[in-house]
Amino acid sequence: MSTRALCLRCARPERNCICALAQRVDCAAEVLILQHPLEVHEAKGTARLLHLSLPRSRLEIGEQFDAQLLQAWLEQDWNGSASSPAPRSVLLYPESTHDPALPLVPAPPLPADWLAEPARLRLVVIDGTWRKSRKMLYLNPLLQQLPRLALQELPASRYAIRRAHRPGQLSTLEAACCALAQLEPANPELGRLLQAMDALVLREQQWRSPV
Repeated sequence: MSTRALCLRCARPERNCICALAQRVDCAAEVLILQHPLEVHEAKGTARLLHLSLPRSRLEIGEQFDAQLLQAWLEQDWNGSASSPAPRSVLLYPESTHDPALPLVPAPPLPADWLAEPARLRLVVIDGTWRKSRKMLYLNPLLQQLPRLALQELPASRYAIRRAHRPGQLSTLEAACCALAQLEPANPELGRLLQAMDALVLREQQWRSPV
């Protein structure tokens, strides 16, 4: 059985490589992307494109993470600098979601002074369907202990190749971009994230169009 060669950087088949679509976007906050394993080879996913575009990001794959590893990703300096201030991890997750089958402990409040220093923030983004992300949160108590950042004034999704099942649902890249815009409203570079996603959407639409 033949196997398709994968790009080592974006983990997609070489003919569907997205590396050239990524646009470097510098922002003060770091971004930790926790991706559900079933999303890794999802052709319509945006988490890898988000990671490729943000130099201050890290992408880890799994559903239930080793607690010590997860704690290190949340609390330690990724560059090994002991002199840097400890990062303040904040989870990007809606405050109002409820599922009796997967109960969560109440999240601590987000200190207002944290928002004034985006350079010390580490935004934690879960990449998965609503059900998958809820289960990942349920299986990783450390994530439940993080203050949560809820998105405000959600725009309509531009991600036309994946249907939203609820009003206000955004792709992972769009949600992260909105969160970063809340944290850094004067950052002119964030629009390039959406440009990268638009390029991905256009390419997928062209491939699907009948010849």
